[in-house]
Amino acid sequence: MSGGEVAESTRTGLDPARTVAELKELRQLTGDEDGAQRVAFTDTWLKARAFLKERLAELPVEVHQDPAGNLWATLRGESERELLIGGHLDSVPNGGWLDGSLNVLAGLEVMRRANAQYGGRPPVTLCLVDWADEEGARFGRSLYGSSAASGHFDVAEMTKLTDRDGVNLGDALARVGVKLEDAPQARDELKNAAAYLELHIEQGPMLERLGLPLGAVLGTVGVERHTLTFHGQAAHAGSTPMNVRRDAFLAAARLGQEIYAIAERHGGVCTVGSVKTWPGIVTSVVERCEITLDQRHLDAGKLAAMWQDAREAAERFAQEGGCTVEVGKLWNIEPIPFHPELIDAAEAAILETVPTSHRLPSGPLHDAAEVARAGVPTVMLFVQSLRGISHNKIEDTREEHIELSVVALDRLTDRAMAWIQGRG
Repeated sequence: MSGGEVAESTRTGLDPARTVAELKELRQLTGDEDGAQRVAFTDTWLKARAFLKERLAELPVEVHQDPAGNLWATLRGESERELLIGGHLDSVPNGGWLDGSLNVLAGLEVMRRANAQYGGRPPVTLCLVDWADEEGARFGRSLYGSSAASGHFDVAEMTKLTDRDGVNLGDALARVGVKLEDAPQARDELKNAAAYLELHIEQGPMLERLGLPLGAVLGTVGVERHTLTFHGQAAHAGSTPMNVRRDAFLAAARLGQEIYAIAERHGGVCTVGSVKTWPGIVTSVVERCEITLDQRHLDAGKLAAMWQDAREAAERFAQEGGCTVEVGKLWNIEPIPFHPELIDAAEAAILETVPTSHRLPSGPLHDAAEVARAGVPTVMLFVQSLRGISHNKIEDTREEHIELSVVALDRLTDRAMAWIQGRG
């Protein structure tokens, strides 16, 4: 940070360096040589929550856990209308030190500043939320806590979820004082929500490539996830001529190459993340090949066109190879644009902090997407990720950029409070 920025932070009572120090302390407490181990509903995750609660105890805030297991800290303001600042302390196994935790601890620092500036009574009520199990790393269901608050939550489906050790989600929740059947009651937490802010590491390479520390996020991309299963004919690997094989893997492989052209054509991203073959032996032509396809785009129409192109290509490659193809749906979510006025506010806050801003979509999903789906005006800030790497112990961001992101979030908070007041 420049001298002017440090002076401004000191003047307002904001201490971004404290956020960096607390992030390092949390890393020491909840990580090991393989990375962060704050997997949701585990003992290590509870340690992270205890770490946060200790610091919240220094503020005049009301702290409670909602029926889904999300942790809320509320600083009552002159208005009951609430500005939410959110993040998540949980991590993937062997994860990074910043993913999720930066959001929470930066929000904590902003709440400290607001408390000091307004004598414990800001213009609007401020709420810091630590969403439970954003990652979905343990039970395979991302955005668990925020989806309970947004109303996009199916208890019947959730009861079927188990982790790799066979532990049921309901049992894991019970251990931390949550009844799965009560989780949808978390919707009450958003009844006074007037806006939602979230700061996150980018987890991608764009800001680093542009040489910029900060960016304003346009929204989260839509996602289409499918399985495509190609059916061919098993045959002996030694005696079957190449030109008469009905090789299911070959058809799938051709699609795997084609999705790069599809992504380039529409300006999205496509990924084949899993390939399974049957009979799966070295001496047989592949009879059946199942692949997973993940497609993402910020534009709903282009996302639909990408999936249409993929289906048509799959049919074409199957037919050319004497195979058939069967499609199965895994999951989808629509593109979720953030609030245009809050995007403008985020960019203005960035430009008060650094000379240049950049607007970009988020490829990964975030709790902000679920809050926006609930109808709460939402925006995110991104801070640069080194090498674009996340969900990995080498995940990192320059400390000076972390400090700048805390300053930008603080300035966005002031702008958002004024925006809420201006809307009556």
